[in-house]
Amino acid sequence: MEKLVAIIMAVFAAPLLIGGAYLLSLGGSPYYLFAGIVMLATAFLLFKKHWSAYGLYAIFIVVTIVWALWESGFYWWALAPRVGFPLIFGLLMLLPWVSNKMRGDKAQVSTTNSVKKSPLYYWSLLASVVVGALLSFGSLANNATDKLGELDLSASDKDSSTNLGDPLSNGQQTPDGEWSAYGRTDYGQRYSPLTQITTDNVKDLELAWQIQTGDVKGPNDVGETTYQATPLKIGNALYLCTPHNWVMALNADSGETLWKFDPKVEKNLQRQHQTCRGVSYYAGQSGTNSTPPVANNETSSTTNNTAVSNKTAATSDMMVQKIAGNTFENASKQCDAKIFIPTSDAKLYALDPNTGQRCQDFGEDGALDLMHNMPFTQAGYYYSTSPPIVVGNTIVVAGAVNDNYDVNSPSGVIRAYDVNTGELLWNWDSGDPDNTAPFDVNDPTQTYKTSSPNSWAIASADEELGLVYFPMGNRTPDQLGSYRNAAEEKYATSVVALDINTGEARWVQQFVHHDLWDMDTPAQPTLLDLDTADGVQPALVVPTKQGDVYVLNRATGEPIVPIKEREAPQGYLIAGEHAAPTQPYSGLSFEPPMLKEKDMWGASLIDQMMCRIEFNQLNYDGRYTPPSTNGSIVYPGNFGTFNWGGIAVDPENGVMFGMPTYLAFTSKLIPKETLGDVETNKGEQGVNANEGADYAVEMGPFLSPLGVPCQQPPWGTIAGADLATGEIAYQRKNGTVQDLSPIPLKLELGVPGIGGPIITKGGLAFLSAATENNFRAYDLKNGDVLWNVRIPAGGQATPMTYLNSKGEQMVVLVAGGHGSVGTTIGDYVMAYKLSDQSK
Repeated sequence: MEKLVAIIMAVFAAPLLIGGAYLLSLGGSPYYLFAGIVMLATAFLLFKKHWSAYGLYAIFIVVTIVWALWESGFYWWALAPRVGFPLIFGLLMLLPWVSNKMRGDKAQVSTTNSVKKSPLYYWSLLASVVVGALLSFGSLANNATDKLGELDLSASDKDSSTNLGDPLSNGQQTPDGEWSAYGRTDYGQRYSPLTQITTDNVKDLELAWQIQTGDVKGPNDVGETTYQATPLKIGNALYLCTPHNWVMALNADSGETLWKFDPKVEKNLQRQHQTCRGVSYYAGQSGTNSTPPVANNETSSTTNNTAVSNKTAATSDMMVQKIAGNTFENASKQCDAKIFIPTSDAKLYALDPNTGQRCQDFGEDGALDLMHNMPFTQAGYYYSTSPPIVVGNTIVVAGAVNDNYDVNSPSGVIRAYDVNTGELLWNWDSGDPDNTAPFDVNDPTQTYKTSSPNSWAIASADEELGLVYFPMGNRTPDQLGSYRNAAEEKYATSVVALDINTGEARWVQQFVHHDLWDMDTPAQPTLLDLDTADGVQPALVVPTKQGDVYVLNRATGEPIVPIKEREAPQGYLIAGEHAAPTQPYSGLSFEPPMLKEKDMWGASLIDQMMCRIEFNQLNYDGRYTPPSTNGSIVYPGNFGTFNWGGIAVDPENGVMFGMPTYLAFTSKLIPKETLGDVETNKGEQGVNANEGADYAVEMGPFLSPLGVPCQQPPWGTIAGADLATGEIAYQRKNGTVQDLSPIPLKLELGVPGIGGPIITKGGLAFLSAATENNFRAYDLKNGDVLWNVRIPAGGQATPMTYLNSKGEQMVVLVAGGHGSVGTTIGDYVMAYKLSDQSK
């Protein structure tokens, strides 16, 4: 037995010895070389059955404990990989089947005499193992990473539902019990004034109904096929889309399918994304009444129980019909109200909300081809993943352009169309921002700018100010800046306010200068009237991939929370490239500290050492280290501290809730002459060709050989902050690794995720999003988890809430997974309400 332990220890020590020597040559920690030498010497002495192996190993454990505490502090998830395997080998040596075989300098003696003869060796090892175990497990009780505190929610005690968004096109506000746009209203707050579900009774939420749409990722789909939809609730119907752009209307009481529209989008492996985040709603100009619509045009037996006169009841004159077999070919002559769906083959359809049939009076038989006037028209290179925004009688459409596939790609132009006819009203192209007069859609000589910065996330609008706000991305290629003109440099990676009538830019605030990192502004701007030290200001709040949350005056673009500049790294640049000397940052920020070698993590000393080696091999001078041919670390990575899920805002209390995520990425420029036969253009991650450029680019998360993040956890958190002061009240790790590890252990490391939260006036935040198949409700005040249920697939979508026809508050989440994040794929729509016993 002692020889077997010695052999295993030697096998474990060998890579530490070799890798540790290499790490030291790179200027890294000498510990791993020391560990390899000591463990190899211990293995030799153990093989020879010398008690001195125990004394040597006891010293090694003590040194390891001191080193681990010095590097990581009293934090379990940092201590465990450092001391875990050394302690395991120590325990193996203490087993009687090993220790009984030990002998002194001469003949072997009995176990009792052996221990008596060498008490110092045996008991010193035992003491070191016990101390190490006590320190390690004792650190479990220490919350070393979370910031605990509380938000001031005292304004919620007031009876107010103001500051929730602009009127719909028919002049009425969104009823409290409905959800009429992606962020509930065009203000993008993801806030519901409903109070039926509270911090006291949320524990009683149970599944009310669940359906499966039938649209799932197939074998010929792109890797990033995802289900990210947030349903709308109009009248008593839910409207949602699926990854392949089906549109479905569901009975809000039961989930029964009322109609389905299938645009028959063909699969195309050139797309980087196959997803749909939602549909858009135009209320029309018809008057409304207070009778909720009923499926199949029948009178519901529950109608009399609905609070018809209550402002929180659903109000719509639509009578949604159940239509069997509704197909792409169906069309209505005309529609007043409309549901809009952008598709991944670059079309925009207008549908009758009652029947799902195409509105024949919009565009050509209810459709617009969004490839009109594009300079390049490669199939799969341009499409809208987010719903367009409807403001008054105008629908404004933006789109995504594939990152790093081709220098000559479609334009990122933003276009406004008449919501009833589809007539082009204006076009704003960030590559030619002053030319907003509408192009002739039939004139092939009029083309937008090649590959100009696009806006792929959700927009917001303030109809009273006459402004629509777009989060802007970068020009492709993202990591190569020599192709950009002055206008593209000005508007890339920013938020821009466009005049809703003319398309002219009123103001712009940039978040990254000369972006070389794919730091697109990823999330919908949130609008609210914010009570500040300088009085009430019309505010706009937008989170970024870097972790900064910018709070601006939405009328002028001026900062409410201060914005400053600081010096940025300048090294490792390729010929002809430059980096901005300074970069902006916000007074409200969830930016992580700069990575250090001691932050490298792994399940054992070996893979931790491998991460340290790679850390020292890569270029890294902190945030905004330029991409390089050697390879650079990008942290926060382009997955984002925040991504398209963004934040939710309580407009009455002026606070936000979000899910900051922390994953380092690597970025490497590959000269085309050295690219060889590497497979390219398989999504945003991996090697992308940058056709027409001198360099391809390789990007992906910074992972250990075991496929886990190289930096230590937490990788995912939830947080609450005061928007007026910029103060972060709390930030806490979020989620377990039960769906990430081979063994489903509920270890709360704090896992990354993508998706968004909502807030309700009941003092709650709802969020799934993490790479764990769970749906949670949090106490908005302090971040406590109050409700936590398992779901059948990944919940990488933003939930929503509404009142059904009985006046019951429902919470709905789409659970369909995310192809490139690796969560469980599915096609579920799940609705929860309070159990009957809790009412």
